[in-house]
Amino acid sequence: MTYKVPVRDMQFVMNDVLDFPSHYQNLPEGENATPDMVDAILEESAKFAENVLEPLNQTGDLVGCQFDEGEVTTPPGFKEAYHQYVENGWPALAASESIGGQGLPRSLNLITNEALVSSNHAWSLYATVSVGAVETILAHGAEDTLRFLPKLVEGAWAGTMCLTESHSGSDLGLLRTKAKPNGDGSYKISGSKVFISGGEHDHTDNIIHIVLARLPDAPAGVKGISLFIIPKFKVNSDGSLGDKNGVSCGSIEEKMGIHGNVTCVMNFDEAEGYLIGAPHKGMSCMFTFINESRLLVSQHAQGHIEASFQNALAYAQERLQMRAPVRKLKDKSADPIIVHPDVRRMLLTQKAFSEGARMLTYYCAQQVDITHSQGSVEEKHNAETQLALLTPIAKGFISEVSQEATGYGVQILGGHGFICESGQEQHCRDTRITTIYEGTTGIQGLDLLGRKILLSGGEVMQPFVQKIQAFCAQNVGNNLVAQLERSLYKLLELTDVIAGKADKNPDEVNAVGVDYLMFAGYTFMAYFWARAALVAENTINEGSEDIDFYQAKLATAKFYFSKLLPRTATLELTIKAGAEDLMRIDDDAFSF
Repeated sequence: MTYKVPVRDMQFVMNDVLDFPSHYQNLPEGENATPDMVDAILEESAKFAENVLEPLNQTGDLVGCQFDEGEVTTPPGFKEAYHQYVENGWPALAASESIGGQGLPRSLNLITNEALVSSNHAWSLYATVSVGAVETILAHGAEDTLRFLPKLVEGAWAGTMCLTESHSGSDLGLLRTKAKPNGDGSYKISGSKVFISGGEHDHTDNIIHIVLARLPDAPAGVKGISLFIIPKFKVNSDGSLGDKNGVSCGSIEEKMGIHGNVTCVMNFDEAEGYLIGAPHKGMSCMFTFINESRLLVSQHAQGHIEASFQNALAYAQERLQMRAPVRKLKDKSADPIIVHPDVRRMLLTQKAFSEGARMLTYYCAQQVDITHSQGSVEEKHNAETQLALLTPIAKGFISEVSQEATGYGVQILGGHGFICESGQEQHCRDTRITTIYEGTTGIQGLDLLGRKILLSGGEVMQPFVQKIQAFCAQNVGNNLVAQLERSLYKLLELTDVIAGKADKNPDEVNAVGVDYLMFAGYTFMAYFWARAALVAENTINEGSEDIDFYQAKLATAKFYFSKLLPRTATLELTIKAGAEDLMRIDDDAFSF
């Protein structure tokens, strides 16, 4: 299995579809993000991913992480790759120069992450989780917590997110970890957290945990949660390392996938910590980290589609099996399986989802830039509103279709895909987590439909919906655009239907949340494919030298509209069916 970073397609999305050059010109930190600089960054990230990370991917899966009396050893080559990553300055790419970063746009960090996660999902988690820790401390930390940032930005220290406890799962209102003030501005935190990615490892000298806990006077539920920084080793006022803190790794999990990344049970025994944000406002602060992570998870899912597609495509082009009705190789006893319509269906589904997800996640990255820019209040609010809508869709929709697409990757290789040698089955196992961590698809559906759309009376939809409507108005007469417009109209109609039902029955939101999210995902991805198709068509008409690339792009867009977007017809029926048949059966009747 060999993964090649699709630099050409990344450039197409950035330059042709989303016009990143103009976007960067409007950002203060975009001054140095010239087209030549961006191309150089993409090429260098591709070299690191292809030459360093991809060769470690299957080894990490087979060997996994080793646990011995609280210490974790990562798979062979992982630690060395991390040090090379740090030495090359990658962790500091998009951090502010004031804290030791290179000051480039945040979107460049997200875009280069695609190469990392596609080549080695497990390893990438060590490198990328720290970004959320930095953003959370920057956004909400007091002056005395800023000493944690330089080493995090440099990559010399790593960060984690510590939310979940064994008894509470995603219901964070039930968490029991306690924090007691010491009287000097610090706190003693005691409790245990589970499923902590990178909670303990051998890559860095220190690990900075961002931890949810309750103060003694905390009200019940999520309104009583506060957020703390807890370092593995205490940090002196000058930023140097102090004594070992009351932090230990109790065990590591045996998992279905991402074996090369350690998932820990973390114990805090009167560990010294520092408050981030106001008391009892920890969840609102933690959402800075959570939303950063949800966008990253959408890339994890997209990366597995891309890598699985590349492997399946190479196999389909070489594997000779069965004769096609119209012979491809008349002098051979069989034809390459890529000529068979059903194989092409699976390959094109992978291709359409991977490239469509790339457009969606890169668009979200642009909005992240704008929210941190020095633009107008209106511009920043518009970007924040679009991210509120698109983040649960990107995370939920892309992670769900990744299950389907990586399954096709195994199917195309047949028996060779089912065995470990090809690497295809690893993508199925590794991407399975993307529908679960940072909130399951059901939670994304509830967030999108209940917390965002219905609670705002639909206002959260307006900026992005208006953008699509304006695009449709500018391109009247185009067949793909007409299909997009009909799908958007149906989505808005269904939103009203659900709102009417939810007023009478609160179960309606949970009952249709995932179906609604998927409908929105197919529709919004159609918007980006329509944009890509128009670019491709115009470029072909202008006589591009790279005509094969643009013809393939146009053909993939047409496949998306004819074979994938129509799935919304079934989703419309299941959404309208609502909660009634889900709730009709008594709880005890599930028994057998």
